[in-house]
Amino acid sequence: MIEYDLTGLELADVRFAISPLNDLALSVRTFRDPGRYPLHLPWLRMTEADRAGLDVDVLRALTNDRLWTPDFLHPRPASPLTRIGEELDRVAALPLPVVRATLAEVHGDRLPAALSGRTDRVLRRVVRALGDYWDACFAPYWPRMRAVLEADVTHRGRVTAQRGLAAMFADLSPKIRLVDGVVQVTSSPQGGFRRTTTGAGLTLVPSLFSRGGSTPITPEQEPQVLYAARGVGTLWQSERVAAPGSLTALVGAARARLLVMLDAPASSTELGVRLGVTTTAVNQHLRALRAAGLLTSARHGRSVLYLRSGLGDRLLAAQSS
Repeated sequence: MIEYDLTGLELADVRFAISPLNDLALSVRTFRDPGRYPLHLPWLRMTEADRAGLDVDVLRALTNDRLWTPDFLHPRPASPLTRIGEELDRVAALPLPVVRATLAEVHGDRLPAALSGRTDRVLRRVVRALGDYWDACFAPYWPRMRAVLEADVTHRGRVTAQRGLAAMFADLSPKIRLVDGVVQVTSSPQGGFRRTTTGAGLTLVPSLFSRGGSTPITPEQEPQVLYAARGVGTLWQSERVAAPGSLTALVGAARARLLVMLDAPASSTELGVRLGVTTTAVNQHLRALRAAGLLTSARHGRSVLYLRSGLGDRLLAAQSS
């Protein structure tokens, strides 16, 4: 059990952030055991040819049979706006003893051949391999991936505002809960620790490639919890939404689908991912529906959330009857 004591912590000190490097590093586990990540099989097929030209030996060596990855590839992100270049620069500047010790935590005394040799050269090879991997397999899909992560953060913020911090933590993962001001994360067999988050805060990081809650494995590292983001199942396929035929004839197929979907607040980026279309296309339809009085909208942080209005509810009910 790993525990973070939130005693004396302000609500604002529990923050969400998005880490491109976190998911980039965790995704190498799909190479070793794709059967554990069936939702990402379409992506693995789409990027198969692109991976052929990468330093796959290094990428595979960044995980072990237990699917652990080195903690230095999971630095605590500063905000939801963190960029991959910033994170790779942080990794490149790490003290070499930290890199060597962290690799040993994953592989023990027997480092894979791709990670053997002088640590400075190994680190440069790792950073170069990850950068190439990002350019080939992540950058073309990152806007879609980020939309899912941002939609998750927006959802968690709503849960916190409406039901409280304990409900939000309980909704993250069966492995995570908040008990008497202490965040408890059921850890892997590597052991556990307890530390206070006073002065450091606690960062929650949604992930597309996490299968549950996880944390750094030593108390010296900055407090953060990685958890599986909502909506990963929608990532590589568009959502099929059935709308009444009469409503489709009245407002068009795309706008009818949006009206059906917006029984709960959602952003244009989230809707675009769910429908498999661009955010620009979604925004055009949302503006038209709002102008007709069928939707309401409100800003929530960096996002604008849309919701079917009372008039929209009555129109959908009439067309469905």
